[in-house]
Amino acid sequence: MHIGIFLEESSQGLGPGDAFDEAFQLVDAAEARGLDGVWLGQLHFTPDRSVLTASLVVAGAIAARTRRLVVGTAVEILPLHHPLRIAEEAATVDHISKGRFVFGVGRSGAPRAYDVFGVAYEESQARFTEALALILQAWKGERFSFDGEFYRVRDAAVSPRPYQRPHPPVRVAVTSDETFRTIGREGRPIFVGLRATDLAELRDQLRAYREAWKDAGHPGTGDVYLRIPVYAAETPAAALEEPARSIEHYFKRQAELTRSAVGRAGAGPAERRRFQADRLAALSYDEIVKSKVAFGTAEALVDRLGSLRDDLGLAGIVVELNPGGLIPRERVHRSLGILADEVASRLR
Repeated sequence: MHIGIFLEESSQGLGPGDAFDEAFQLVDAAEARGLDGVWLGQLHFTPDRSVLTASLVVAGAIAARTRRLVVGTAVEILPLHHPLRIAEEAATVDHISKGRFVFGVGRSGAPRAYDVFGVAYEESQARFTEALALILQAWKGERFSFDGEFYRVRDAAVSPRPYQRPHPPVRVAVTSDETFRTIGREGRPIFVGLRATDLAELRDQLRAYREAWKDAGHPGTGDVYLRIPVYAAETPAAALEEPARSIEHYFKRQAELTRSAVGRAGAGPAERRRFQADRLAALSYDEIVKSKVAFGTAEALVDRLGSLRDDLGLAGIVVELNPGGLIPRERVHRSLGILADEVASRLR
């Protein structure tokens, strides 16, 4: 099973230079300690939270400083940028990494970045579908034209063609009930999470994904990576006490972000969004620990993550090391060390 780290949020109070240094230190530790991959979020117009706005640029830097780690986006928000430019940059990272790149894609559940870029959020699903089709066409390495609703291309030949053939693996972030079946029919690997979804709902969604996968005639049973906050410590008390303030801040903010999309065209039914926001806002710390995260000693994490792996049929786990950005750096690195040295090998 793949076990990787997820980078998106910087520690609070860091300037941009220190935030990049912090991210690269975690990458170097993950590489040295034998973890499998590093996955990059993309968060626009939130300078207090993240410097990861140009995720493919950062992916290229990580690819150049590592030799073994998978380098992936989680995710590149396709509707916000021109697909041909994304195709060029992603193929470049694929070459720099010598084929260690995975193209994680999505459309984001947060409308604010769309507003700032001047892209209609209600078009996000259609733009996502069209952009991915255009990128995959561009990666064939042949001169082509493309006529879509949003993008029209005449006589283009994209360079470089990807290192991997026919192209880097594509993994799609999926959150809405409707999309699980769609992506299952297409036979694509997926990212899932427990931010706005509880475990019972996720089981049902994955059942629908796998049924659609099977009905479409794809081999196997699908391919699912779970992104989840993880904190490891040497004692049960430390594992619960040390990340508490940060994760409570994280879910309070997540409730506000979810509520901000209520009623927005393209964001799904308003009642579902409102229910998710209310549920997130009402979470107690005990409920967060029980249903949304994996906090514990090495032994407890082996049990917790192994149970999730078996219950959900996971092919990978992508770990959020500092959700909320309030855990001190030395504790984040200690947690990563325990995860890498005492947990990962027992889950693979």
